[in-house]
Amino acid sequence: MAESLRRLVNIGTFTVLQEKLERWLDNYYINTCDQNVARCCEIVELNAKVQGQLFKLLQVTAESGGMYGGASIIKSRLLPFLGQNFFTSGGSVTADTSLSVLAEAAAKNKEIDELQDMYETSLNELDVDLKEKDAEIQELKEEVYDTKSELDRSMRTLNSDKIFLENENRELRRKLADAQDEIVKLRSKAGLIDDYERQVRNLKDELSLASTKKSYLDSDVYSSLGSYRYTPRVGSPLSIDDPVQRVRQQNYISRWNDMFSQDRLDAMDTLRRYSDDYENNQRIIFLGIQEAFSVAKLAFRQFKMKVRANLAATHIGPETLEEAVQDYINRNTDLCDLTGMVADVIRALNRSPKVFLPPDATFSIIQPFIREACKLAWNMSALAHPLDIAVATDAELFDNNKYRRSYDSEYTAPLVNHHIWPALMQGAKVLMKGEACTRRGASLGASRRSRSPTRSSSPSSRTRSRSRSLSPSRRLRSRSVSPSRSRSPFSSGAW
Repeated sequence: MAESLRRLVNIGTFTVLQEKLERWLDNYYINTCDQNVARCCEIVELNAKVQGQLFKLLQVTAESGGMYGGASIIKSRLLPFLGQNFFTSGGSVTADTSLSVLAEAAAKNKEIDELQDMYETSLNELDVDLKEKDAEIQELKEEVYDTKSELDRSMRTLNSDKIFLENENRELRRKLADAQDEIVKLRSKAGLIDDYERQVRNLKDELSLASTKKSYLDSDVYSSLGSYRYTPRVGSPLSIDDPVQRVRQQNYISRWNDMFSQDRLDAMDTLRRYSDDYENNQRIIFLGIQEAFSVAKLAFRQFKMKVRANLAATHIGPETLEEAVQDYINRNTDLCDLTGMVADVIRALNRSPKVFLPPDATFSIIQPFIREACKLAWNMSALAHPLDIAVATDAELFDNNKYRRSYDSEYTAPLVNHHIWPALMQGAKVLMKGEACTRRGASLGASRRSRSPTRSSSPSSRTRSRSRSLSPSRRLRSRSVSPSRSRSPFSSGAW
């Protein structure tokens, strides 16, 4: 009994019956009359078969209770249905066989439905995959097109760079050949320079001998500028071919190159310990050179005017006064207030809004460089035909005749962002090129320097500003070349 009941449950006939009813309901208005009758008969047959199986189970269950087992329940519940013409339908086959056929049909229908659902699901997934593959193929096509475009651009760039490098190599080879020719010429002139130096030494010896003889011939002992007399020379000291002019000019140009290659780098290393702003450090060095030449030229003009005024009272001889003044300057180029000039340059750097240093540092950290720059600027200004630096301003148009570009420059930029080293000039002639950094968007702009309250209001800065206007030594320096020149012929008694 239990086995028959379990088999009936496993077959799921009632589930199949429910599914057929629902499917008939869904297609009721679509089917024809014959189709609906056939569907109804099919359901009735299935129901009759299920009822026959249930009656069999009822009989087996009642027999297990004896002769009268379940009689009361059958009379009270089943007989009323039998009185209402309730019947069961048998068939040509047994109930077990019919149920097995129904179960196989239901399983096949269910399997067909599941296969159809799986097919539709697979078809949808394939459609989605196909669309994704199409999108990936389109992206690959775009990437291939972009890669091809980039490759074309790279090829064009490489070709242009190759042409540029070839032109640059040809230009460098030409410059190398010119430099080698220049070296040969300079070597041939080296002997002439040695002859000029020997001639200068001989002239100095003759001048010292003539001065000694003059001191014996004169009855008065001069301790001031009045004792100076101009000694005749082979050529005029104002001539561009004067040996003193040529030899000193070559030495000063060599010293100028040494300052750029050695002293400047030492000063940059010193500034790097206090400030990491590389561009600002370059501006400090350039501004220091500018201020050194400005201060040195101003001090030399004052010195030369005093020399001219004092020699004018005692000058005699066929030579001109200007020749006598230049001859005296050539022999006394060390009469300069180097300490005062260095102090003036440092004060100018403190006033400049273009450069800055941290509050714990001052521009005195590069005092050795400033001192050498002032000394060289003074010596260049003391020449009969002086050497000077080119006027330079930020955001000016880059001049290839005066400057060369730095390694970090933008070679297509037309304006100078900042100068690194000035150009050395003699009149309108460029003797040595300077160096500048060019960048796009270079302009004068606003001040880059931020004055901290501690620096602007420090007692030392207020003391320096007051001492500049109240110090007696500074007033004395403005009236004389140097307050410490007690041994110089230009003493206050000689005025």
